Amino acid sequence: MSKKSFVLRINPETLKLLDKWAADEFRSLNGQIEFLLQKALMDAKRWKVSSQNDRTSSDEADEIKK
Repeated sequence: MSKKSFVLRINPETLKLLDKWAADEFRSLNGQIEFLLQKALMDAKRWKVSSQNDRTSSDEADEIKK
C-alpha cells in the first residue's frame, strides 16, 4: 500500500507529548501517530484487518488491540 503525505496542524504541547510517547515505545513520531489512528479506527470498528490491508500484519493488529 502506498502512503500519502499531508500537513498536520497540531498544538505544540500535544506534539511534544506524542513525541515522548513515541520514544517510550521505540517508534518514530510518524509511526506513533499512524499506530494511534489505526487503533482508533479499529476501536470504532471502522478498520477491518484483512489480507488487503497489507500495512497491518496480524502481529501488528494484535499489538494495536492491546
